[in-house]
Amino acid sequence: MQILFQSSDVLAINKPAGLLVHSASYMKTQEPTVVAWLVENFPHVKQVGDDPMHRPGIVHRLDKETSGVLCIALTQTYFEYLKKLFQTHAIKKTYYAICAGTPKQKQGTIDIAIGIKSGTTKRTVFSNKMAKPAVTEYSVEKTWEKNGEVFSLVRITPHTGRTHQIRVHMNYIGCPVIGDELYGGKANAKRASRHMLHCFSMEFVHTDGKHIYIEAPLPGDFKLMVKE
Repeated sequence: MQILFQSSDVLAINKPAGLLVHSASYMKTQEPTVVAWLVENFPHVKQVGDDPMHRPGIVHRLDKETSGVLCIALTQTYFEYLKKLFQTHAIKKTYYAICAGTPKQKQGTIDIAIGIKSGTTKRTVFSNKMAKPAVTEYSVEKTWEKNGEVFSLVRITPHTGRTHQIRVHMNYIGCPVIGDELYGGKANAKRASRHMLHCFSMEFVHTDGKHIYIEAPLPGDFKLMVKE
């Protein structure tokens, strides 16, 4: 696991794609997780968090297939501090995604609430069930064509933290994150071996007033696709 930033209070790692942050109760088999690595290397974190038995130190999460910056609290005091920063949207997160097609506007803001599709846990902009405001800012960094299809590298800043927000919003504007079957369909899932979403950076103010900037460079699978 690559450590990007470490202090006595907080740890930031570059989570690889394909690794769960923590296991879930419904899982029948054990998989490697960030939490397992964390407990092994920072055993004192077992006392930190809202649910330290299952999610010690975990303030936020990335989907299994999403790579990039993940911040972890190493003390209860800092856990509460980071939790408040996330709740008040005081942490700036920047993602990169490789999307199918290209947005009609090269940059813009998607401002539409996200709810839950009835009878499922799938998120959608077409349901009022538990709908919450969601705002996503994006800009197209590069476009290219391969085998008759157009792809885009998109820089994304979510201003809210809804589950699957980026994936839902990009699909809503007709540019699903490639590799994402849940929101882009089976044909889209075949475009990549995982959904191509990467948390590139996080910025926030430390308790001592210093500005913290943490960056995880684009992984190899991103670079290969962008060069195609």
